[in-house]
Amino acid sequence: MNIIRFTDINSLREEIFKTPLEQFILVRTDDREIELDPHCIHRLTEVAADVDSTLTYCCYRDRLPDGTTADHPVIDYQPGSVRDDFDFGPLVLLNAADVLAATEDMNEESAMADGGWYAMRLRVTMGKMIAMIPEYLYTVSKSDLRASGKKQHDYVDPRNRDYQRQMEEALTQHLHEIDAAVDTSRQEKVDYDSESFPVEASVIIPVRDRVRTIMDAVNSALGQKTSFAMNVIVVDNDSTDGTRQLLEAIDDPRLVLIKAASSERLGIGGCWNRALLDPRCGRFAIQLDSDDLYNSPDTVATIVSKFRSGNHAMVIGSYTLVNFDGETIPPGLVSHDEWTDSNGPNNALRINGLGAPRAFFTPVARRFLFPNVSYGEDYAMALRISRDYSIGRIFTSLYLCRRWEGNSDAALSQERINANNTYKDCVRSFELMARVRQNYDAAGGNRGGWLFPGATAGPWGFLDAPEDPGCDDDDDDDDFDRFDEN
Repeated sequence: MNIIRFTDINSLREEIFKTPLEQFILVRTDDREIELDPHCIHRLTEVAADVDSTLTYCCYRDRLPDGTTADHPVIDYQPGSVRDDFDFGPLVLLNAADVLAATEDMNEESAMADGGWYAMRLRVTMGKMIAMIPEYLYTVSKSDLRASGKKQHDYVDPRNRDYQRQMEEALTQHLHEIDAAVDTSRQEKVDYDSESFPVEASVIIPVRDRVRTIMDAVNSALGQKTSFAMNVIVVDNDSTDGTRQLLEAIDDPRLVLIKAASSERLGIGGCWNRALLDPRCGRFAIQLDSDDLYNSPDTVATIVSKFRSGNHAMVIGSYTLVNFDGETIPPGLVSHDEWTDSNGPNNALRINGLGAPRAFFTPVARRFLFPNVSYGEDYAMALRISRDYSIGRIFTSLYLCRRWEGNSDAALSQERINANNTYKDCVRSFELMARVRQNYDAAGGNRGGWLFPGATAGPWGFLDAPEDPGCDDDDDDDDFDRFDEN
């Protein structure tokens, strides 16, 4: 079996027609040098044939510049694995007939920057079996040696803007095809003044063991100038390095210190819930990480003004990446200007974060609450809110995100990257299915045939299921560092 270098959909179809007797085709998606293990192809095709998979991939090894190799594990493909940077590795086995059927009407996609690979992958995997073999079957030369912290902002590089727009178009088309697109014309309204709050705004700072930076963050929050009452709620998650003692020494009635115990087992999401549910929390809850700063004394006022000038359940600003001394470092401003009011909730499923600072209308955040994790908790909340409510955006910098040696996401292992991606893909999967279900119900369908991933009819099988009268109708941007793990 020859390896086909994918360039575009039309060329791939031509290659398939040249070998009409082949059930599977082996495709390489980039130009890195690949060394196959002796039985790599046999193993891929055997599994694919046994389970009738449309797309089969496996773990591989990276060959480093010094000649050594390092294992490169990959993760399982979930229904929500719709981001365009999903790591299959550079070698995949495809079912030839499934590719031809899925791409029969895909004529314009070949002109995309990626040759239509992303659009084809989304289409060909709809309702099909995808097999990941957790075995290392080939070795590939590693070309990108940057640490994870250096890669995470590639998507906001202006040089990639046209590519990002094309990927957004591909995903949006896919969401419409599976009836998972959010219709922003049906968004719910919020009433900011339906209940009373002790203050208009609260700055929320979860912290654990940040003795070097916590005072900078707190002073930045307490230094805000507003025409309304506000406070600063710091949730100390059982710090042991002197952080709590510093906070206890602050003499300012606007500071609310919540002392969490280790027995509560809180992640960042859990800390946020402690603050949101505290009776001293304000009408709007505004994020500040424990080692970051607001870039002016007007940040809180600007965010509240954005809420009040529209009808938003969440507001997200923009930030500037700086070093510990406040000097701007690449890429500088991260504004997420790819967001549009009409399609932002849909494109949010493709990207890994939505920006900062993040702020929430407290009653809505209390309704959903954050998952009690320390990675992806804000992303989960933003996706959930965007399904039903408007998110307001501020595209000017309000926030300084400091990168320093204490950042826990500066150089992640492949295993940690995989764990993070697995969790976010799981969040996307839940959200995707919820959106499909919501759209199906809105169109007058019922839930009698609802099937979860792994069911024989596929994750979207309920759309074609027979009616069952016995069934009743019935949460950066992880651009920032997480709590250190002890």
